[in-house]
Amino acid sequence: MPLGLGRRKKAAPLVENEEAAGGRGGTAGGDGGVGGDHGGAGGAPPAGPQPPGLPPPPAALRPRLVFHTQLAHGSPTGRIEGFSNVRELYGKIAEAFRIPPGEVMFCTLNTHKVDMEKLLGGQIGLEDFIFAHTKGQRKEVEVLKSEEALGLTITDNGAGYAFIKRIKEGSVIDRVPLIGVGDMIEAINGRSLVGARHYDVARALKELPRGRTFALQLTEPRKAFDMISQRTAGGRGGGTALGSGRGTLRLRAHGPATVEEQPSAFEERAIAKVDDLLESYMGIRDTELAATMVELGRDARDPDALAQALDSQLGDFAFPDEFVFDVWGAIGDAKAGRC
Repeated sequence: MPLGLGRRKKAAPLVENEEAAGGRGGTAGGDGGVGGDHGGAGGAPPAGPQPPGLPPPPAALRPRLVFHTQLAHGSPTGRIEGFSNVRELYGKIAEAFRIPPGEVMFCTLNTHKVDMEKLLGGQIGLEDFIFAHTKGQRKEVEVLKSEEALGLTITDNGAGYAFIKRIKEGSVIDRVPLIGVGDMIEAINGRSLVGARHYDVARALKELPRGRTFALQLTEPRKAFDMISQRTAGGRGGGTALGSGRGTLRLRAHGPATVEEQPSAFEERAIAKVDDLLESYMGIRDTELAATMVELGRDARDPDALAQALDSQLGDFAFPDEFVFDVWGAIGDAKAGRC
């Protein structure tokens, strides 16, 4: 059904920063992220068509993928294997270091610093080194919402924790020195947000009344000695690197992980552009979600086909029509090599 002619009306976009003003989102850099990934996609990412030919070998005959890991604040090196999604990855890290799985906040690739450009999202390079950031100091901060936009970008780790991925320079939050990139948002005004997705947290912040003070309960990542006193460089930072190894392990929120080639130049461009649009419209960054949207849009014939695919696979997000048009344009730009 043509866009705008009978397609159900979408919910109002969740704008969490001033840069979102309809139209094409501004380019801010290349997760999730993770993250949320973060983290994982909000809906069930499609497993994708199986390649023709012989079926995959039994699990016992598949090559073992072993990754090296450390706790970001300092630890011996551990070895982990046998995980298919972010939640299982955190469990393996917890086993390796004998800590509760809930202590792991998020992971970065090839750096122990809270570097949001290196946040582990839905892809891990086969030669990447994983650093796990664990819970550190808890804090409660009073914030006056003096402007409609707080200047936060939210992502999540795919396992129940939403945290701050970006703080816009000069924004309301940027003027509160106790709040930093990497802080997990545990609660707003005493309402727990543990287990909430990044878009739920963005919505809760958006709905806070302007001109009033609210309380943020936060947990910051535990820092190594050389990281203390750093606020972390995240004010204008970019998105997630997709791995430095020659191949990547693609983690999925649902279904088994798959070993794939490095993302093509088109895929990297398209994922980065769609992730920018997610931040512009919804105040979130999520490279796994962006990658899923690129997969759905890569072979779509027109914006209507893309809209139907998004509604089918990711209907919980209720993407507005103008966002779908911009995603279609971003994928087309990436195919044409336009940055």
